[in-house]
Amino acid sequence: MPQEIQIKLIEEEMKSNYIDYAMSVITARAIPDARDGLKPVHRRVLYSMYGMGLTNNKPFTKCARIVGDCFKYHPHGDVAIYDTLVRMAQDFSLRHPLIQGHGNFGSIDFSNPAQMRYTEARLSKIGEELLVDIDKETVNFAPNFDGSLKEPLVLPSKIPNLLINGSSGIAVGMATNIPPHNLTEVSEGVIALIDNPNITILDLMQIIKGPDFPTAGIICGSHGIKEAYKTGRGKIVVRAKADVSEKRIIITEIPYQVNKSLLIENIADLVRDKKVEGISGIRDESSREGMRVVIEVKNGYNSEIVLNQLYKHSSLQNTFGIIMLALKDNEPKVFNLKELIESFLQHRKEVVTRRTAFDLRKAEERAHVLEGLKIALNNIDEVVVLLKQSLDIEKARNGLINIYNLTKIQADAILEMKLSKLISLEQEKINKEHNELLVFISKMKEILGSGKIILDIIKEELIEIKNKYGDKRKSQIIEDYSEAGTEELIEEENDVITLTHSGYIKRMSLELYKQQKRGGKGVIAATTKEEDFVKSIFVASNHSMLLFFTNQGKVHWLNAYQIPEATRYAKGGAVVNLLNLDKDEIVNTVIPVKKFSSDKYLFMCTKNGIVKRTGLDEFSNPRKGGIIAINLKDKDELINVVLTNGGFEILISTKNGNAVRFNESDISVIGRSGMGVRGVKLKDDSVVSCEICDGKYVLCVTENGYGKRTDLDEYRVISRGGSGVINIITDERNGNVAGVKLVNDNDELIFITRNGIVIRMNVNDISSVGRNTKGVRIMKLDERDKVVGLTKVAKEEVKDFTLGGY
Repeated sequence: MPQEIQIKLIEEEMKSNYIDYAMSVITARAIPDARDGLKPVHRRVLYSMYGMGLTNNKPFTKCARIVGDCFKYHPHGDVAIYDTLVRMAQDFSLRHPLIQGHGNFGSIDFSNPAQMRYTEARLSKIGEELLVDIDKETVNFAPNFDGSLKEPLVLPSKIPNLLINGSSGIAVGMATNIPPHNLTEVSEGVIALIDNPNITILDLMQIIKGPDFPTAGIICGSHGIKEAYKTGRGKIVVRAKADVSEKRIIITEIPYQVNKSLLIENIADLVRDKKVEGISGIRDESSREGMRVVIEVKNGYNSEIVLNQLYKHSSLQNTFGIIMLALKDNEPKVFNLKELIESFLQHRKEVVTRRTAFDLRKAEERAHVLEGLKIALNNIDEVVVLLKQSLDIEKARNGLINIYNLTKIQADAILEMKLSKLISLEQEKINKEHNELLVFISKMKEILGSGKIILDIIKEELIEIKNKYGDKRKSQIIEDYSEAGTEELIEEENDVITLTHSGYIKRMSLELYKQQKRGGKGVIAATTKEEDFVKSIFVASNHSMLLFFTNQGKVHWLNAYQIPEATRYAKGGAVVNLLNLDKDEIVNTVIPVKKFSSDKYLFMCTKNGIVKRTGLDEFSNPRKGGIIAINLKDKDELINVVLTNGGFEILISTKNGNAVRFNESDISVIGRSGMGVRGVKLKDDSVVSCEICDGKYVLCVTENGYGKRTDLDEYRVISRGGSGVINIITDERNGNVAGVKLVNDNDELIFITRNGIVIRMNVNDISSVGRNTKGVRIMKLDERDKVVGLTKVAKEEVKDFTLGGY
């Protein structure tokens, strides 16, 4: 045989075998039937327990005995059978468990159940509802794997089990993931469909609000629910339920199918890896009464913000992907909500119809027998003579049939009749039973002749089921769950935010600083390590968005209230735990912004005197890892960024005491990634400050604690790129310039030193002198301490922190 033909035959054989295997997995293992919501293994376990008589009012039986009996129908190993049995008994897996377990059946921590020889089980009350009327030929049976027995292909199922308990499974090339629902809502939804076959999915959603998980939790938003109910596919976000206080977060409900133990380990890992800040401890206090996981929050951290971080990074918030795939006529199909309900309703119509036909046939058979008995009783003397004269049963039977026009069944019933039936009272019972059967037969025929009556019966049964097993929703559905709501929980106030040279950042109330006169020693703003010092301090609203500009010309985003709150003596939290910084990337400028307006600009200045102006709205979309704010040449660094409105004048000050003043409009607006143009001409010098001219005075401070304020008018406006004029004399006494601010008479200033000492004072306490002077002492410094900067305090009544970085 040529090789090409052999390969083709092998391909065809593999294709045929693989298709057979795939269909076997789909129809006989992984995908539930849309009618009873069960896979074959679930159906076999329940039917085996029914056959063993393990109803809810009978004693428990060892699970090993049940598993052994189920082997008659499911020869795929005891582990598969026992795992199925265990899951149907877990109240955290099924919304309404179909099996009642006795013993260790596992826990929400995903701990293993005890071995089957130790545990016991029986059908639950609601589990029995799936098997009611199975002996009345309501469903089709098929031979088991060896043909020795027959098993049901579907259960009668008085409850819409597929929606109530859900199902999940992975087949070949497809998967199903149907969430559990509330029995009361689903029952009312089926009733609504009976009352109005043209009901829409949106109308059904007014009744069936959404999934209802056995572990409760909070379903965030209804968009995913609507998509799933309309198309059969959708995603819903499920959150844990938490009670939040100032110092702790108490978790009382977790998302469906989340392992509690692994969740706690995951949170501990997040704290260890510093992906989540502000947690000091976590412990599991869960008991038989319910779940309780306590998360301790560190001082200075907002519990709501910590919880939002946990929602973002841990399984406290989970996405449940809905795929409503099930078998219809033994073929996989993705159902919408209405189609699933219609499938169940159609199944119940068939079950009720077949049950009624069975009852009718049995009633007619009994009536037929009673009619024969009545004939015999009415002619009892002749019948007795006939029987006495007959030589054998066959002749007696034939005589009854021929003389009284009876059937063989009637004749046999007469022959088997006891003498007690001759009592008059018994004769009355027979007449009464016959009359009742005639009424019953008439009723059964009426039911079979009317589809409306069948639907009414289904409706009555659903109402009975709802009243018997229905309960309130466990899962809460909320519409608004975005983090934007966090700000509403935080009272707006002005805070002092400090950033150290080593990258520690913290937030403190402005009230911690008391005003001092010129020459005071100040108060400690932050406790630092010996080699660290506070390099930046500013005042901002805790509702501001903070833009972190780094020496590498990048910008990162963070809400001000996400900065950990601390005391004056605490060093704060590492900024690398709050931002995604690259190696050797250092934050050097932080600008608070309340609104990313298109008519505002960010004016940037580098160490080498390069300046750039870019629209603020280009920075309105935060990105993980930050984005480029300005492209830098080799060995250059971004020194400062100020927020402008397009019509300001700019003052750039240098380390050696020069300053240049020019119009902002001299700099064209360019994009984020642009390099900029020269702003000041430098010679053996570098830029230390870039400010907008929004004040009456130029206040300058040197690293040795000397400073002055000078009228802004003494600085003439020139074109960009010039060398500028003298700002302050830098000599051995003063040292180099440490910082420059534009201020007014009623402004307050905060000065900061290398060792973390700050002093707060009024501008009027500082002498006003000319440009070309040395200034006066502002701070008394300890030996080896240096001034590293200053900031202007925002007035408490000012709420718009959108200009000038305030």
